[in-house]
Amino acid sequence: MCTSCGCSEGALPTLTDPETGETVAMGTARDHLHHDHAHAHAGHRGNAQQVHAAVHGTTVTLEADVLAKNNRLAERNRGWFEDRNILALNLVSSPGAGKTTLLERTLTDLASELRMSVVEGDQATARDAERIRATGARVVQINTGTGCHLEADMLARALRTLDPPMNSILMIENVGNLVCPALFDLGEHTKVAILSVTEGEDKPLKYPHMFHAAQVMILNKIDLLPHLRFDVAQCIENARKVNPDLHIFCLSAITGQGLTAWYDWLRKHVSGTKPDTTPP
Repeated sequence: MCTSCGCSEGALPTLTDPETGETVAMGTARDHLHHDHAHAHAGHRGNAQQVHAAVHGTTVTLEADVLAKNNRLAERNRGWFEDRNILALNLVSSPGAGKTTLLERTLTDLASELRMSVVEGDQATARDAERIRATGARVVQINTGTGCHLEADMLARALRTLDPPMNSILMIENVGNLVCPALFDLGEHTKVAILSVTEGEDKPLKYPHMFHAAQVMILNKIDLLPHLRFDVAQCIENARKVNPDLHIFCLSAITGQGLTAWYDWLRKHVSGTKPDTTPP
């Protein structure tokens, strides 16, 4: 998890509103959840005191404390969403799987039907938020610095700026990473894991925690299948080995193939009921 992945303890997340251009720091290294103490462990700076602490279980305890604090904040977010009848989706993937492109297409195609807003998570730049804003959707950008995932407190602060409307959908595009985002609950209703056909059929087996934590898997870029050696059936079989209950969509955000089923799923679940994750 991120207490051993190399995140810098000096990273300070920031929040940017693309409409106003205003950027504000979201905390200090002292109060940021996993950058507080969790990186003071063996291997991060390599001194003898840290090695001694890690050997005696300090790192494990701090990891548990970090996740427990995050989970408490996530429950607050979840209650906030439920009170406002907001369907919150946490989109997770490797970098380059097509999260932002899928969001752009979804927001554009369903603009007249569904009210949707977006929280964008990246280590740096507001480029994805600018792309989303061009669709007409309301969006805020969270930059995590060297942090590798979004956390519940970051989302809570972003929500105060974004103020998504009642009876709507909130799309949360997490930092491109298939490891730490699996562990950090944001308070979302559904975690949507996006995999592209350029990544290999064995991705669910290599990153089982993410695909086990997800309720929905989207296999994107199927328009490239004629040019690749990718076995769709094998990929789905691997995913179901990890999580038999995954609801799976195969689609292309570029050509539109398969998007109807994804859109129907969104239409069905925007009513505020918890999403049906029964496999099709």
